[in-house]
Amino acid sequence: MKLSEKIVELRKVNGMTQEELASRCNVSRQSISKWEADIALPETEKLLMLGDIFHVSMDVLLKDELILSEVKEVHTCGHNAIQRKKQEVFEGVLIKESLSDDTIIDLINVHKIELWNTGGKPKYWTVLFFTSDIKDFPEQIARVMREDSDNDGNWFVDFKSGNIKYIVFKDKILKYHIGNQTEKMNVCAECRKLGISDEEMKWSE
Repeated sequence: MKLSEKIVELRKVNGMTQEELASRCNVSRQSISKWEADIALPETEKLLMLGDIFHVSMDVLLKDELILSEVKEVHTCGHNAIQRKKQEVFEGVLIKESLSDDTIIDLINVHKIELWNTGGKPKYWTVLFFTSDIKDFPEQIARVMREDSDNDGNWFVDFKSGNIKYIVFKDKILKYHIGNQTEKMNVCAECRKLGISDEEMKWSE
């Protein structure tokens, strides 16, 4: 079942109109309509909101093969209600050619694929825009990044979770809090030691 279909079913199970769901997610009704028609995808922040509103995990929302068996009623008891901890979600951009083992792709949800012309060899890179809710995702992907210091330099992938930015190389995880310039400068200094140019460090935050 697609994410769009799950949103429709979860909304109806919870007895909500598109307008009501839009109000809860701080978006327009048209945005909800586009999500449900599979025209647009919710941003990561909105996916977290949907998970909280419908009381389902990110796995249930993002993985097509999972059905809505985890939908359950939650009865709150005023201020004594126990609040669920928000699921950590990683989001970023991954170049497929940077991987030594493609099975890591099983741990991510790919939302968009682009081909970038490199002007060299290989001629194109396959670029995956992804999210992942795997708890140890940084450690998992660090194991499969390519290391090629003799030729094109070390490959890395950059992604974020909340306000933490990750820069991950083969067996090396660097991270800093977005907005903390001292932490970022230290990470950039480590990247330069690994052969990364300042131009390559203009990653999005």
